[in-house]
Amino acid sequence: MSVTQQQVLDALARVKSPRGVALTNANVLSPIVANDGKVFFSINVDAAEARAWESVRAEAEAAVRAIPGVTVAMIALTAERKAGAAAPPPPPHRHAHGVAPVSSHRPPQSPASPMSKQSEIPGIAAVIAVASGKGGVGKSTTALNLALGLRDLGLRVGLLDADIYGPSVPRLTGIREKPLLNDDKKMIPIQRFGLAIMSIGFLVEEDTAMIWRGPMVMSAITQMLRDVAWGTLDILVVDMPPGTGDAQLTLAQNVPLKGAVIISTPQDLSLIDARRGLAMFKKVNVPVLGIVENMSYFQCPHCGTRSDIFGHGGARHEAERLGVPFLGEIPLHMSIRAMSDSGTPVVESEPDGPYAAIYRAIGAKVRDQLQGVIAAA
Repeated sequence: MSVTQQQVLDALARVKSPRGVALTNANVLSPIVANDGKVFFSINVDAAEARAWESVRAEAEAAVRAIPGVTVAMIALTAERKAGAAAPPPPPHRHAHGVAPVSSHRPPQSPASPMSKQSEIPGIAAVIAVASGKGGVGKSTTALNLALGLRDLGLRVGLLDADIYGPSVPRLTGIREKPLLNDDKKMIPIQRFGLAIMSIGFLVEEDTAMIWRGPMVMSAITQMLRDVAWGTLDILVVDMPPGTGDAQLTLAQNVPLKGAVIISTPQDLSLIDARRGLAMFKKVNVPVLGIVENMSYFQCPHCGTRSDIFGHGGARHEAERLGVPFLGEIPLHMSIRAMSDSGTPVVESEPDGPYAAIYRAIGAKVRDQLQGVIAAA
């Protein structure tokens, strides 16, 4: 059953703003995307009134989810301070006359750190991030094959593709179907290669441009973490977007990450960005499990000559310099690329080959660092 924008607007018209105005008349709604049962939009308000609007956002999300045919609803609250606006005034004296501004209707504030919002995901022993400081270094391919390597070590593994702007996992796994909902209205991850897999790419068409601001990205990642029936897992591998922005911060603030794996190529430019990523995780108190050097070298399949196209050993030296583990080198090879493009990753398609062994060896180093966490779960 198709859901239209008008149905969404009709539902939102019954939701009131903090000032009692219908949401559809409050001039705060972004364009609404309604496609194949999935609804996305944001509520854009002034930063001074953001807290008063959070309950409205939750009510709007509930109203949209109640529309017959809606399977996924992602509603983000975007709060920006207007240009030239001063900081919100202090709350008025209790005997002041008139109605207090919306911005004053907020619960008492505590000095708690943003990390106080962290809570475990039920059933998951360890969540780890696979990240890179820049795009194009093979992060998603590595994340998927690492997950398969961990599976081969006897662990129960899930894979979350949180690369909102460029989800690659649907193509890398050959998955075309959409996730279903269980009785609790949670998405059921798709099972493939013995992994529980979820991706924003399952919810939108492959050529859809995700033109989302930071709060929408944060909302989407939170939902894919919390509103998915992951079941019981030893490790959830999260394929992060490249860089050090909202997605990484959302994950670090909402889930007690047990570690991060940084992917880099040997060249200096990639290592500079990898250094930033590593520093970011350390700043939010996430242990760095190690650095992987991807595209470490090229070995000609015909004559066996080895060429260090992007240099060689840079990631190993960087790991030694920064005092973090070096997890391994992955070569630039046509079979890894070809198998990834065909939706049959190399650990699955060539399990006895040399490249599958490399990914399993990296997985073993990651597993060894998480043994205590997994055993205690």
